[in-house]
Amino acid sequence: MDIKKLFEEARKQKCSDLHITAGTALATRRFGELKVLEGKNDYIPTIEESEAMILSMLTNEQRAHVMAGNDLDVGTMLEDGSRIRANVYHQRNHLAASIRLLEGVIPTLDELGFPKSIEELSELPSGLVLVTGPTGCGKSTTLASMIEHINHTQKRHIITIEDPIEYIFLHEKAMIHQREVGKDVVDFATALRSALREDPDVIMVGEMRDYETISAAITAAETGHLVLATLHTTSAAQTVERIIDGCPIDVQNQIRTQLANVLRAVITQRLIRREDGEGRVAASELLLNNNAVSNLIRDNKVFQIPNTIQSNLSNGMYSLNYDLIRLVKSRVITVEQAKRYSPAPNELSRL
Repeated sequence: MDIKKLFEEARKQKCSDLHITAGTALATRRFGELKVLEGKNDYIPTIEESEAMILSMLTNEQRAHVMAGNDLDVGTMLEDGSRIRANVYHQRNHLAASIRLLEGVIPTLDELGFPKSIEELSELPSGLVLVTGPTGCGKSTTLASMIEHINHTQKRHIITIEDPIEYIFLHEKAMIHQREVGKDVVDFATALRSALREDPDVIMVGEMRDYETISAAITAAETGHLVLATLHTTSAAQTVERIIDGCPIDVQNQIRTQLANVLRAVITQRLIRREDGEGRVAASELLLNNNAVSNLIRDNKVFQIPNTIQSNLSNGMYSLNYDLIRLVKSRVITVEQAKRYSPAPNELSRL
């Protein structure tokens, strides 16, 4: 079986990920669950076939990079117009690849199940909006949906900085330039500093990984741009802590003050299997910055943020537990799933 047929079959089964490991069975991830294909009717490639499939996705330059012993992150478009994001690596002296099968069409925020307030965040003139959550929870798709909403509704110049590029945007009302780390620019921080000289209205940062990127993103938000970025954190409070802890100790007070001023919102999300078994749904938490939140950030009292969210439900904020309860009551997810993903299961049960 060639790689194209493998992708076709995986998409037909509504899989999100495909794992190829030379010398062992293939594996897929469908609706969050991993399945190793090793039944009597499953196709199990040889070592040579596995490595040939992996290398067939790559350019000559990328093949040379991998064969020299290096790992590789790559985003590429297939002949049918769909896109994949792949990480090619080495294990037990052979090649392996983890491949994310990306949707060809970017869903709307409404289709993702987000409230209208998330749409409104993408219409802000400036500030920092963060989309957070663990790996594989749909952060990139949420960001892409926000960018696409801007693209269809506003005349703005958007620069995206990604590693690698996942979704391809076509110019509508907005003009969009997509820069890939490692190809178009050296790193996120360099691209952010350059972006300030490229007349942007909106800057999308694939990931705020280090102090240089954090500092550059905050500066961009301070200078009148809307910055959309992601972090691998599991709550709004942890997001603020991660940003501050990622900075040198001697500048942490300064970063607290800057962050208190420029932060507009933190969206934290999970993907949870639907009760009917047909796909997954996003459960989220939304922190909106107001005077109370700003003061907590400045005073280094971010541990009080969950209480602030709870007391501001009428102002548009909501906790993950609140959204989990909404999904249970509407019979989208089960009570068991809600408890599994809840940061406070006992509180969830009480509510």
